[in-house]
Amino acid sequence: MTTPFPPMQRPLVAILRGVKPEEAGGIVSALIEAGMTAIEIPLNSPEPFRSIEIAVKRAPANVLVGAGTVLTTADVDRLADVGGRLMVSPNVDVDVLARAHARSMVTMPGVFSPTEALLAARAGASSLKFFPASVLGPAGITAIRAVLPPEVMIAAVGGVSDTNFADYVRTGIVAFGLGSSLYKPGMTAAEVAERAKVTIEAYDKAVQGAR
Repeated sequence: MTTPFPPMQRPLVAILRGVKPEEAGGIVSALIEAGMTAIEIPLNSPEPFRSIEIAVKRAPANVLVGAGTVLTTADVDRLADVGGRLMVSPNVDVDVLARAHARSMVTMPGVFSPTEALLAARAGASSLKFFPASVLGPAGITAIRAVLPPEVMIAAVGGVSDTNFADYVRTGIVAFGLGSSLYKPGMTAAEVAERAKVTIEAYDKAVQGAR
């Protein structure tokens, strides 16, 4: 059974690619205090499962914490073992999705084409990560969305930031994954907090402007 994407005031996923375990606690706390409610630590980061476990312990129940770049069912099991509830992948692997669903995880597989998007939707994905969004653009994602089940949550990831939220929001895309615009390896918790503040202000302005 599919685990639905939980309702959020701002469906924004902070992607902490490259974060180290000794940095994770402070950065995750800064993001949560700023108002972020979903955090992804990609598995090609240093000691990612340690960082995820630290993040899970820092996060309240309403904050979704998990892993990105999840490629195998073994990764899914390890993620579940450290308390992760969000499974983000760069591709559509039905076995990985099935295992994540069995472990009651929210899933966000990466898609680019109508074929991939429809396959992911049929496999019960909680949401679809259109990546790289900068290549498809709002118009490309909107065109593909026309053939998808209307209840499937759409997120734009890759090249999306506080500078172009409005372009996507105008077309009805309101969920985003935010990587280098929010966090780059070596940034301090204070720097991430400032970026999160700017990001959330820009997102809120874009959403209000589209109403």
